[in-house]
Amino acid sequence: MGIPSQLTSPSTTGPPGTPPATPGRPPAPRRLPLPPLLAGLGAALIGSLLCCVGLGSSGVTWSQTLRYLWAGLSGGAIAPDEFSAYTIIWELRFPRALLAAVVGAGLSAIGVAVQAMVRNALADPFVLGISSGAAVGANAVLLFGALGSLGVWALSGAAFASALAAMLLVYAAARTPYGLTPLRLVLTGTAMYYGFSAVTTLMVFSADRGESARSAMMWLLGSLGGATWASVPIAAAAVAGGLGYLLWSARNLNALAMGDETAAALGVDPDRMRRRLFVVAAAVTGAVVAVSGAIGFVGLMVPHVTRMLVGADHRRVLAVAPLLGAVLLLWVDIVSRLLLAPVELPVGAITAVIGVPCFVLLMRRRGYTFGGS
Repeated sequence: MGIPSQLTSPSTTGPPGTPPATPGRPPAPRRLPLPPLLAGLGAALIGSLLCCVGLGSSGVTWSQTLRYLWAGLSGGAIAPDEFSAYTIIWELRFPRALLAAVVGAGLSAIGVAVQAMVRNALADPFVLGISSGAAVGANAVLLFGALGSLGVWALSGAAFASALAAMLLVYAAARTPYGLTPLRLVLTGTAMYYGFSAVTTLMVFSADRGESARSAMMWLLGSLGGATWASVPIAAAAVAGGLGYLLWSARNLNALAMGDETAAALGVDPDRMRRRLFVVAAAVTGAVVAVSGAIGFVGLMVPHVTRMLVGADHRRVLAVAPLLGAVLLLWVDIVSRLLLAPVELPVGAITAVIGVPCFVLLMRRRGYTFGGS
């Protein structure tokens, strides 16, 4: 059931989602207008995609990069002596850049949903234990060669299957006769996270040391190095479906973020809404983690930065956060490839290095309250 627009914002003195001014509290920061912000982020996304494809240590020039991209998109011919450079651009860098944008958008959107679902400003897509569950399946493939009959689909298939199994386990443990409560979801997800992480650690230590253990650790810290044209459509479809549902439910998310009593008074069943959000968050997180590993801080930081820019109304937040997350992860991927080239750093390590100081600065910023309430 939709929520009347005049009831979706906790503010009566400013744009949707702006906290009202109170004595002793700094006035709320001015929110940016949405259309120019979306246009700017759209342009930044296109420019970031081109930079992610064009920047590298292979010596391919910008003119060659643009020509190879056009040849790949239009089906144009490539000279035989250029095939190696064309392969680097079209088969390696371009799908990797697209996957980075998709993963960043997905993690950011689900971060917004999870924070509303559990009403916790420190929640992110991994608080439900889905990522650590996916790690169990992925490491079974990397360390022991499980599901070898699936070929190139073994890693992503095992990670997604174990993520769904983790989702069912968390749901069964957190559910009560009275429904899903935010506190039980957070506590159960956190407990399962440590449990699955312990299983993963035992698997790493029991496997033969060498390249397989290094690959497992790289995946656990997040990596886009395995991006292929086959992995992009699956992740993109999952993210697009999840984001579409969240945008459609934005007003209900506003009501849920105000508390179960307020949501019920506005005609939203909080338990049913929380179940749906849980399924969407688990499915999107599982699909994203299956192709990129566990990349932290994106789903935690981007929603807060977005609320600082546009307020707490989920209609505005969900329009901006995916674009902001996509741009962020594209540049994180560039840094991970170039900082110590030719050695590639884990993407999750870079996001943590960036995210920790940004999070501290955000906490110290006057006029901003976490969650926008």
